[in-house]
Amino acid sequence: MALLAALAALSMAAGVAVGSVHIPLGDVGSILANRLFGTALRDGMNGVYPAMVLDMRLPRVLLAFLTGAALAMSGTVMQSVLQNPLASPFGLGVSSGAGLGAAIVIVTGFAAGTAGMLALPAVSLAFGLGTVLLVLWIAGRIDRAMGNVTVVLIGMVASLFFNAVMSLLGTLSPAYAQRINLWQLGSFSMREWPAVWVLGPATALALALFARYAPEMDAMTFGEEQAQAMGVDLRRCKILLIGAVAVLTGTAVAFVGIIGFVDLIAPHVVRRFFGAAHRRVLPAGALFGGTFMVLCDLAARTLTPPREIPIGSITALLGAPFFLYVYFAGGRRDRGC
Repeated sequence: MALLAALAALSMAAGVAVGSVHIPLGDVGSILANRLFGTALRDGMNGVYPAMVLDMRLPRVLLAFLTGAALAMSGTVMQSVLQNPLASPFGLGVSSGAGLGAAIVIVTGFAAGTAGMLALPAVSLAFGLGTVLLVLWIAGRIDRAMGNVTVVLIGMVASLFFNAVMSLLGTLSPAYAQRINLWQLGSFSMREWPAVWVLGPATALALALFARYAPEMDAMTFGEEQAQAMGVDLRRCKILLIGAVAVLTGTAVAFVGIIGFVDLIAPHVVRRFFGAAHRRVLPAGALFGGTFMVLCDLAARTLTPPREIPIGSITALLGAPFFLYVYFAGGRRDRGC
């Protein structure tokens, strides 16, 4: 855990220092010390560095870390609750529902101006949460026990449907098609401190809630019957935890767009080193997911300067092979290979 924390700190330092203009780490430390403790800036420092660090790079790096942490925790919870190593908020329809809400705001023109800065994340979050409520309602009508397979299948159908609607909106509104496509691939570009102030507390509260239900999630990993025998109220826990995941993921997607695969990769990696106990996996997953996202964002803005690669493309390039590995490795285990 200490090593993960050190790697997270190093990745964020690199994210602030490295870019189109390289800022020495000493200058970064001097700027942060000046803001936090009122110390003098280093003599001879370039006058544009403080604004670049405090107004552009630091909020972007912190938002990337918080987004990665939020998605990693959400994926950990979904895989435990649904007892499926390939489960994620993305597959449950949260991301696509939130993306559809953002697309509607964009094509209606409400995304422009100050009001749009508030309307876009608010509507996106509402659609993401509404998608999960719809999935749970349909799953409950089909299967009162809300079996894991039922929830996953309904979530996949909802995700495919909302992605199709987003594509249709982009086709019918060519003027906004590029912005919708960029939203579907995610980006931390031009994100400011208000997004950090919202997502930071949301991530911290979600971690506290998930830690409170760590014993129940530990029990659910042994199967539904075993969890019920241990006194776990499966229906209540599923609704509560999936609802919390929807709020957390929807909040992240509302600010940065749809970013896939982080919620799949992080839980598997940390479980390999930390075991299955959620009291360790959740904080470790948050640290790993945040670090992974910061490094992906750093690659996105430095690999092809001055152009920036959408962050979703970077995570998909890494996540798609990992998805296949998890799927086929699980199949070999099931066949006794």
